Amino acid sequence: MGLFERGVLTPLPVTSWDVRRAPEAFRWMSQARHVGKVVLTMPRVWDRDGTVLITGGTGTLGGLVARHLVTGHGMRHLVLAGRRGMEAPGAKELLSELEELGAEVSVVACDAADGDAVRGLIAGIGTQHPLTAVVHTAGVLADATIPALTPEDLDAVLRAKADAVVHLHEATRELDLAGFVLFSSASGVLGSPGQGNYAAANSFLDAFAHDRRAAGLPALSLAWGLWAQTSDMTARLGGDDRERFARSGLASIPNEQALALFDASLADDRPLLVPIRLDQAGLRSQAASGALPPLLSRLVRTPVRRGANTGAAAEGPSLAERLSAMPETDHKRVVEEIVRGNLAAVLGHASPAEIAPDSSFQDLGIDSLTAVELRNRLKGATGLRLSGSLVFDYPSPESLVGHILDELSAEIDSAGRGATGADSDEAATWRTITSIPLTRIREAGVLETLLRLAEPGGEAETTAGEAEGTSIASMDVDDLVRIALGESNTPVDTEGTNA
Repeated sequence: MGLFERGVLTPLPVTSWDVRRAPEAFRWMSQARHVGKVVLTMPRVWDRDGTVLITGGTGTLGGLVARHLVTGHGMRHLVLAGRRGMEAPGAKELLSELEELGAEVSVVACDAADGDAVRGLIAGIGTQHPLTAVVHTAGVLADATIPALTPEDLDAVLRAKADAVVHLHEATRELDLAGFVLFSSASGVLGSPGQGNYAAANSFLDAFAHDRRAAGLPALSLAWGLWAQTSDMTARLGGDDRERFARSGLASIPNEQALALFDASLADDRPLLVPIRLDQAGLRSQAASGALPPLLSRLVRTPVRRGANTGAAAEGPSLAERLSAMPETDHKRVVEEIVRGNLAAVLGHASPAEIAPDSSFQDLGIDSLTAVELRNRLKGATGLRLSGSLVFDYPSPESLVGHILDELSAEIDSAGRGATGADSDEAATWRTITSIPLTRIREAGVLETLLRLAEPGGEAETTAGEAEGTSIASMDVDDLVRIALGESNTPVDTEGTNA
């Protein structure tokens, strides 16, 4: 004991795991990766006699959460903090409603980005009803594309999110909190055109939650999709903005469903969750245009379409290859259909016919955000590397069509030359095969057979009386699929074939 008292010996470390992660803890221990004790802990429960602090508590989302904590969780002591306090619109009505529900509520003016103000607010809560949880819903929007962002745009958004969470952390880290919930945004996880500053601020919240959890402190960051309820931040979104959001494949979340997701998240043990509502039709549209965020790519499957000229990115011949197989007089018409079709989708028009080729993008209502969306869709449809300033450099559909044709000309010539020799059929077959993503080949169960056929001496089994082997290079996709499914008796000659 003397050695322990002098610090010569120290106790072995204790590693704690939430009981909901028991399988992970036992796996860790079974692999002998631990030193000292492994302890399972029960999840903390928010003390109904304690106090919950809600930043942005007088805002729309803060008010919804406050009502839900009172009616759904039985909390009886709330502190609603906002920059305007009781002067915020609807604050008096919210206070009266919560008090009628039996809650004791304080509405205070406090800028969460002010460290001294936050420390004073936390110190004033007292010990009779000690702080049991923090819910940080505050936020500010200052949307602009990255080239147009100003230092003031960055500062306004980062103060409300990043600075505020650091001050809340520093003021509460010595307290025995049961919950520290951060309202983040899916823009940080998935990306969102025109919200580079907002995405960065919310990514900071997500990372900060992981950092607190690594330090043994409670933390949960919720990267929300758009709530259906119009909030102070989303009130300025017009119909075009909401339509653009809907096209992204993320549907707005009704209040009841959002609050149910909030409850489900509190019951989970992970530091970051992404409560969003998916729209399968929107996801398919994004996938077809090549603009689907990579993180969502496995949530939707699109049919393979070859030879399409609608502008959707197809798994098959590239646009240049399709154009090389057409008369040159058709090239402009096809590219114009692509540009006008995607422009109509971005602007929400029912038909491309509503868009005149010589009209200006400015007159059509293209802004910086829709310009980014159009560029992304055309990038997927054409396979070209297109500038973010595309619609400003080529200010009408007609001039943009000319630019795309100029960019494609070399590829069209190359594709045309490659398809005119004696091996044109073989080249077309190989282009088709190589255009299929590896994941799709693997999912179809064809990969093993292709690799086996490509090995020297890897001929498929034959039976007596069969014809001479057929080169794999001369087969089309249907032949390969039939071989994989065991439905073909055609012997295969793989001599000289490379995988």
